[in-house]
Amino acid sequence: MNTFYPIGTAGVPWGPNEIAQWRASQVRSRTYEEEVLARIEPLREILDVEQYGELVYDEDGTFPLFAAKTRNWSADLPCVLITGGVHGYETSGVMGALLFAQRHAASFASRCNVLIAPCVSPWGFERIQRWNADALDPNRSFYLDSPSQEAAALMSLVSSVSGDFLMHIDLHETTDSDENEFRPALAARDGKPFEPGLIPDGFYTVGDTLNPQMEFQSAIISSVARVTHIAPADASGQIIGSDVVAEGVILYALRELGLCAGVTSARYTSTTEVYPDSPRATPEICNEAQVAAVLGGLEFALAAQ
Repeated sequence: MNTFYPIGTAGVPWGPNEIAQWRASQVRSRTYEEEVLARIEPLREILDVEQYGELVYDEDGTFPLFAAKTRNWSADLPCVLITGGVHGYETSGVMGALLFAQRHAASFASRCNVLIAPCVSPWGFERIQRWNADALDPNRSFYLDSPSQEAAALMSLVSSVSGDFLMHIDLHETTDSDENEFRPALAARDGKPFEPGLIPDGFYTVGDTLNPQMEFQSAIISSVARVTHIAPADASGQIIGSDVVAEGVILYALRELGLCAGVTSARYTSTTEVYPDSPRATPEICNEAQVAAVLGGLEFALAAQ
């Protein structure tokens, strides 16, 4: 089934004119400064907060990128990375990372070094958009010489870390807008037909095809199940077109696809996906589910190392 998208010509990939038209259509709906930076600033009382980069988007301005980390960083401890807002529109990824930083990160300082990048894509956060200002998906851009400023900045941060990563959890959402806006836009941008899919109702994780760590994924699922419901498989035994390999778990080739969850060499990696449009969910539930995912995964990883 082909779906008309209001920008571009069906079957023809976008060029600079279409990208400019798309960018001009994006509306700033909230502010990074008020909703994210204002929550990062109080973290300085319990964590070290550092600027690791800056996005420069011409007429849209500049966006400083911040990370928080546990104090007294030790080369003798394993490192843990938590990322949110790689897709800026996925609000609970940002808020969940900030809640974990506020409530829990400091308590792990004696057991591991925790590094949190809560809002990787602030331009997308402000416009409730999946892509960055160049119509690029940051979560398909984690590779050498990345054209995405967001991905390049985070990779630089990761490469600067002293110590080995034990775990990386990347916090995401799957929303109804994936199906009615972002996937049609992707098809239009790439000059391909749009093929409708199903949005799963509930939480699930995406593990690494080459390093699935199924017990780790299941520990995340068990922790989150105390907060919200887990997405069932569809009639084909799949979630978003991928086989369900355990309750609420599918697998992607993280590095091959340029996904953020493949940015480290951590033994334990996962991408979380909550469903904020469910009638059984609220923004608060989604935020708490992200925190539960981090806690469940982190406790498992630390016990298993």
